[in-house]
Amino acid sequence: MEVVERDIAIGALELASGSVLPEVVQRVTRYGCEPAADGSNVVFLPHALTGSSRVLEWWAGIVGPGALFDPARWCIVGVNVLGGCYGSTGPPTLAPDGTRWGPRFPVVTVGDLVTAQRRALAQFGIDRLGVVIGGSLGGFQALQWAHEHGEQVAHAIVVGAFDHLRAQGIAQNGAARDAIALDPAFREGWYEEQPVAGLKLARAIATLTYKSEHLFEHRFRNRPDRNGGDPSRQLNDRFDVEGYLSHQGDAFAKRIDANSYRTLTRAMDLFDLRGRERPAGATRLTFVGIAGDQLYPPEHVWSCTARWADAGWDAAYRHLPSDHGHDAFLAEAGNLADLLRADVEPGRLAAAR
Repeated sequence: MEVVERDIAIGALELASGSVLPEVVQRVTRYGCEPAADGSNVVFLPHALTGSSRVLEWWAGIVGPGALFDPARWCIVGVNVLGGCYGSTGPPTLAPDGTRWGPRFPVVTVGDLVTAQRRALAQFGIDRLGVVIGGSLGGFQALQWAHEHGEQVAHAIVVGAFDHLRAQGIAQNGAARDAIALDPAFREGWYEEQPVAGLKLARAIATLTYKSEHLFEHRFRNRPDRNGGDPSRQLNDRFDVEGYLSHQGDAFAKRIDANSYRTLTRAMDLFDLRGRERPAGATRLTFVGIAGDQLYPPEHVWSCTARWADAGWDAAYRHLPSDHGHDAFLAEAGNLADLLRADVEPGRLAAAR
């Protein structure tokens, strides 16, 4: 399987805020076939909050040999988002003064992320997309692509997301950012080391809405930490769910830049496409609601589908049964692939064009 990875310079980028980022770079990874001239075999997979351009590393079942998007048939493309920490311009990269951007990195919106992606893909030789599919923040980007550049996209699939972030999600993101900012290792001007304790707490706050209540109860109940301790005898020993959150936090703090996390959660807060008119050349939309999703409840995803259909879009709803909650788009990717298979058959894409 052919894999091509490049850093593509797209020049200066004017942001929605009015600020200008100079010398922006986008990390692009492509797997599988060469893109067709009409883009019909191209699938673009914008990643969620902590992903990267290397989509085969985090969405097995959706992409890969024998998966929904098989590299033997598809040109599979990922881009690390603007503000990320896996190759694209973001807080860990150097600012014009030669030091890292850190907390100085400007506020970006989902629209800014998509504008940067569009420029990079054009330089990569890709102007049209058969499918754009993403979950959570990736779903925001897929919907932004459909709204702003529908003439270039045949089909956008929005998984575990809808057209805005509810107050609960904004509150969760704000609490997570506060946890990072309160870490002694973090300073608003800059930080000398990763605020590990703050990142761990931020991850714990987020995980409480990523998983369903049913899954937590089934998996942990009030059992003692499997790594040792007995809460029935020693009140200061941890429960198993506490050990789980600590383990997840340790892994998270090793792979995520704190300021990228702050930047991208703020971009999520600002996303709101409600009430937008249907543009000419609009793409087909598929929204996927996930059972037990506390962050993007399926009834809200269904309501969003109806809202966009009423506005003139070709919009359909699919429901993913799961005990996982929001994380099911990653944890049960095979089931998601089965749900979507009929929607992405070549005949459906050809009809959409």
